[in-house]
Amino acid sequence: MKPMVWDLAGAVASILLGLAALCRSRSTGGFYDRDVYAMTPAVHRRYSFGAAAFALAFFAVAGWAPRSGATIWLFAAFVLFAVFYLTSFLRGASDDDH
Repeated sequence: MKPMVWDLAGAVASILLGLAALCRSRSTGGFYDRDVYAMTPAVHRRYSFGAAAFALAFFAVAGWAPRSGATIWLFAAFVLFAVFYLTSFLRGASDDDH
C-alpha cells in the first residue's frame, strides 16, 4: 500500500475509535466495566482524546512527509493503543450486573 493510504486508513480508524469511546463515555457502565476494570466515563473520554491526537498525527505526517516510513510506526503505535482500549472495553462491555 502507498504511504498516503496508510495515513488515510489510520486517520479513519482513529476517528472511529474516538467516536466509539466518546459514545461509550456517555453511559456509566455496568459493575464489571465500572468497578472491576475501572473503565469509567472519564477513562473513555481520555481514550477518545488520545484517538483524536492520533488522527491529527496521521494528518500531520501525511502533510509533513508524504513518502516517509514514519506512517508505519505511527500506525503500529495506534494499533497498540486501540488494542489496549478495545480489550479493556470488551472485558466489561456486557453491562450485566448479575
